[in-house]
Amino acid sequence: MLRKWEQGDSATVALWEKLNSWVYDGFNQTYRSIGVDFDKTYYESQTYLLGKDVIEEGLGKGVFYRKDDGSVWIDLTEEGLDQKLVLRADGTSVYITQDLGTTDLKFEDYHSDKSLWVVGNEQDYHFAVLFAILRRLGRPYANGLYHLSYGMVDLPSGKMKSREGTVVDADDLIQEMVDTAETRTRELGKIEDFNGEEARQLYHMLAMGALKYFLLKVDPKKRMLFNPQESIDFQGHTGPFVQYTHARVCSVLRKAEQMGVALDGPLTPVELAPIEQQLVYLLSQFPQRLAEAATDYAPSYLAQYAFDLAKTYNQFYGELSILSEPDKARLQTRVSLSKTVAETISKAMGLLGIEVPTKM
Repeated sequence: MLRKWEQGDSATVALWEKLNSWVYDGFNQTYRSIGVDFDKTYYESQTYLLGKDVIEEGLGKGVFYRKDDGSVWIDLTEEGLDQKLVLRADGTSVYITQDLGTTDLKFEDYHSDKSLWVVGNEQDYHFAVLFAILRRLGRPYANGLYHLSYGMVDLPSGKMKSREGTVVDADDLIQEMVDTAETRTRELGKIEDFNGEEARQLYHMLAMGALKYFLLKVDPKKRMLFNPQESIDFQGHTGPFVQYTHARVCSVLRKAEQMGVALDGPLTPVELAPIEQQLVYLLSQFPQRLAEAATDYAPSYLAQYAFDLAKTYNQFYGELSILSEPDKARLQTRVSLSKTVAETISKAMGLLGIEVPTKM
């Protein structure tokens, strides 16, 4: 069938297009649900021929060699790898063929200094081979390629365990998270004054925040156990704790505006309490923490920062009067601090792909 497809056989191509349409419709539905979108999508069906051109180029350069059966290989034993098939004897492509073509095309489109491949650790060997081949071919971008490898996520047994016992459908996991978010939120009475649609949006926002934060707060290389109940805890090191803190800050800001306090009012120098100093220092650290997260390819740094900021704000909220502060200069300072905290939490969580509510 692959040979027929590569030859453009009409019946095979028609069947392939029908099956693909079902798959992409399903993908898109899930992507919308978790708030994921893409600037550009490359299809292997459109890049495998480019990969075959790369194979021909490599044969001409002596990078690849052809065996007696017609298959094409590369010997990477000098790099501590094995001999690798790059084109089958019947001329059909393999994954590495397609990736060679796609990588060339991406560089032509973006001329990037660095290109990150975010793929699970079961593909570590594949990417070691791909990058080694591209270095052998002398590609100018080869040294800027990086595989951001992540460990597998285990789930506790129970409703979310699939019939096969090994794989869980993403849509089932999302729905389970939404149901859990609704149950926990109702138990805590955090949806007063919400109409039906607002409540549904909040449950989904909390569910996705809990799921993404729980995954991103851990070093990506580590294998981890995802616990839905633990992830939707409004008091622990969780997404909903940070989300709830943002909603709390927004509530303070709304009340300040109702009192006639300008959120961007002029500040008069005042002596800061220790917790205020701590909050100011933490806010000043955001650019550095962001730069470190980018340099180390570590979203967990941002997750930890958002949690630290939320935790410190809650201490500030508990220790000091904000809106009942009689001194106008201190009142303005604390409102301005609150506004900056809300903005910074929103930015940090937004970079993790997590929305934050303005009320709960």
